[in-house]
Amino acid sequence: MARIVYGMNQSLDGYVDHDRFGPDETLFRHFVDEVGSQAGCLYGHTMYGLMRYWDDDDPGWSDDERAYATAWRALPKWVVSSTLTGVGPNATLIRGDLDQAVRRLKGEVDGEIEVAGPVLASGLGRLGLIDEYRIYLHPVVLGHGTPYFKGFRPELRLTGHEQIGERALKLTFEPTGGGAACAAEP
Repeated sequence: MARIVYGMNQSLDGYVDHDRFGPDETLFRHFVDEVGSQAGCLYGHTMYGLMRYWDDDDPGWSDDERAYATAWRALPKWVVSSTLTGVGPNATLIRGDLDQAVRRLKGEVDGEIEVAGPVLASGLGRLGLIDEYRIYLHPVVLGHGTPYFKGFRPELRLTGHEQIGERALKLTFEPTGGGAACAAEP
């Protein structure tokens, strides 16, 4: 049975923004290893569009970037969207009942399935489908943007922490079964 894991880089004030900060070499290598060990990735259409960057080779990539692209391309990907009409290589479009589709994936796939993107994670969290949250906390204050917890704030229990590289702290949490929808975002 698969475990659904939501993990993203986050600023100290709770926002995700891949354009404003990113991983150092050590953390990026961690992500290469992590992608290589996953059973697949679950995306909303926006995050999938960003990740399609790894579909095409870039001659300026480092060895780690090439390794990440190779591992990412090999992973099965499921894309949740009501607007996309097609998806790229090794990807399947999910339409309709999200709860039913993800429960089916959890039952059919062995290993870890990463969910990427705050909007999709919020929906899956409300449905009780996220088994683990991973925050890669960076010493950056953004002041605005998309919050890591967008629209749903689960009750969590800290299960692990680890410094990775010189600028990130990986915090691991499991949901305790509760949570609340947010009326307004900060």
